[in-house]
This record gives sequence, structure tokens and C-alpha cells, in this order.
Amino acid sequence: MEIQQTSENALSHSVVKAIINAPIEKVNIADWVLNLPDAEYQKCSVNHIAAGATITYDGQPMSINVEMIGDALIIQHYVATEYRADYCRMLSLSDVISKNGRSKVQVLWELKATAIDENTCEYTNEIHATATPDFLEFIKQHGVTLAQAAAARQAASDVHNHEETPLFAKSIEHKALTGNYGI
Repeated sequence: MEIQQTSENALSHSVVKAIINAPIEKVNIADWVLNLPDAEYQKCSVNHIAAGATITYDGQPMSINVEMIGDALIIQHYVATEYRADYCRMLSLSDVISKNGRSKVQVLWELKATAIDENTCEYTNEIHATATPDFLEFIKQHGVTLAQAAAARQAASDVHNHEETPLFAKSIEHKALTGNYGI
């Protein structure tokens, strides 16, 4: 069940854009993200640890990503709730492991390609993190306010997103132009 992000539970929202030097007709965001090899994922950020593809019990495509965001290890279970060549909506109830213990946050990851001209696209990497009831209880137990947790997550998410987005765009571009991964 998806938790709607409100001012009472928002942790972060980061949007970063990059150019893909390939025609929109050759770009397939869904194919790229749902078949992304582990080594290619790792090339897109120093904080990317592992990635793999699987399916949910009911057959929905899923991407498992393991990465560091700030000082927390995040294991994301991204279910593709909407996916097509120019757009992917990935929703995860993510495990967050920090020095204080383990909790869960919801992460909505939206990947978009928009044509600029016949040879160029704009890639948008948008990430929304939302506190779950479990996370709100976790920070309360550790004397951390939601505002403090959100400020830390926002800063870490922005840094991470600014690093990975241009590299994701290069990887998508390479796959669009060659049919293969490899940046």
C-alpha cells in the first residue's frame, strides 16, 4: 500500500535532469532500468553497491538496489507500478540501516525521458522519500525530530541524485545508441 507524501511525513524530494544525446524513439527507460546489470549500476555512483532484477509474487517487474544515502545503507525493493519507454514509476518500501538500527521508508523513483529535438532528450531523475509509521517511531525513540531527519535526508539525497543522474543518462544513451550497456 502506497503512503501519500504529505508535509507531516515528507523526508525528501530531489529532481535532477541531464541530457541524453539520442533520439527519443531509441530510448527505452523501462528496458534500461528493469534489466540494468549490477556492474553498470555500480558505475553510476560510488555509493551504489548492488542491483538486480526480479518479480513480485504477482508478476510485477522489480528492481532491487543497494546503496548508501548519506550514512545509511538503503535496500530498495522497487516495484514498477507504471513502465513504458519514456517513463517508469518505481515504488519501494526500503530498508534503512544506520548506526542507530533498522527502519523502513517509502521511496518513489520516477524516471522520465522527454524529447528536446530529433537527436536529443532530457532525462529527469525524481526521488521522493516518505517516512513510514515505523520510521516515525524509530526517530522518536532516538530523539530525532522529523525536521532533523528530513533535513539530513534531503541533503544526502540531493548529493546522491546529482552524482547518479548524469551517469544514468550516459548509460541510457549508450544503450539507446548501441543496444548494450556500458559507460
